[in-house]
Amino acid sequence: MRPPAASRVPLRLLRSPVWSRQRSTWRAAAPHLIASALKRARERPTGNWYVLGASRALPPGRSWGRTVAGEEIVAWRTPEGRVAAGPGACPHLGAPLCLSPVVAGELVCHWHGMRLTADGGPGWSPLPVHDDGVLVWVRLDGQGTEPGSPLPYVPARPVLSAAVEAVTALEGDCEPEDVVANRLDPWHGGWFHPYAFSHLTVLEEPDPADGDRFLVEVAYRLGRRAAVPVLAEFTAPGPRTVVMRVVAGEGTGSVVETHATPLTAPDEAGPRTAVTEAVIATSRRTGFAAARAAAPLLRPLMGRVAARLWRDDMAYAERRWHLRSHGRFPGS
Repeated sequence: MRPPAASRVPLRLLRSPVWSRQRSTWRAAAPHLIASALKRARERPTGNWYVLGASRALPPGRSWGRTVAGEEIVAWRTPEGRVAAGPGACPHLGAPLCLSPVVAGELVCHWHGMRLTADGGPGWSPLPVHDDGVLVWVRLDGQGTEPGSPLPYVPARPVLSAAVEAVTALEGDCEPEDVVANRLDPWHGGWFHPYAFSHLTVLEEPDPADGDRFLVEVAYRLGRRAAVPVLAEFTAPGPRTVVMRVVAGEGTGSVVETHATPLTAPDEAGPRTAVTEAVIATSRRTGFAAARAAAPLLRPLMGRVAARLWRDDMAYAERRWHLRSHGRFPGS
């Protein structure tokens, strides 16, 4: 199975293989390959930036909160659309600011009416924040030893005006490295997600001396017979991010970004991590304009597909953390 460079019809009739008769991948999925790719990812800089959530999850006039690395964060938009963020506890008596209303661009504490602006307030200083149009990021310099960068390292994406984007988020009991390790194991796709992937072959493994991409040939299932074959690469540009990019076949240039955000403090015994997955889909087909017009209808569908995959993969990540935390993970 080879993804066509160009085809008038993107779908192929590829019979779904019998699950138990697939070619086994356990020998190819060598633990040292995954571990070395993970090690290189963990050594890359982050600029102290963390994904806070989806840009669309922060509409004007509403506050939104999340705990990141043990720090309570609140965010909201100004009337101009700018995102403001800072500590999530009111400096007066500790009220949860994520429950407070936004009035004329100011966050008004619902306990005693303290007003906070994007530039700060009494005893309250804003945090660096960035909205890239798909995701909102926050910089927490107190969480890392590296210097903060002016902007987060956002992966190269299709032009948003020519794409359809959707963001899915869920949480699990693991650490970010367990999420990243899952995505750096492409061999599990056909076995663990047979409803979504088949005919999966890893054509290229990371070369530590020359980059770290996995090149994968895979068919995305749309039923028992219909599938869309593509060639995709997986890279880890940072310790909490894995990017899948379609490099040949239907949707060339489309990306799937997986970002892992620690919710608990580093020293907490029971870690919890949020996975934020952003799909930015594009196509050179003239009919894709209709898909962009139908984006509000497509986003929930794209989200359901991603959520089903990540419910499986979160179980995988949680299992990995459980074994690691008890010293029973192979190679630990």
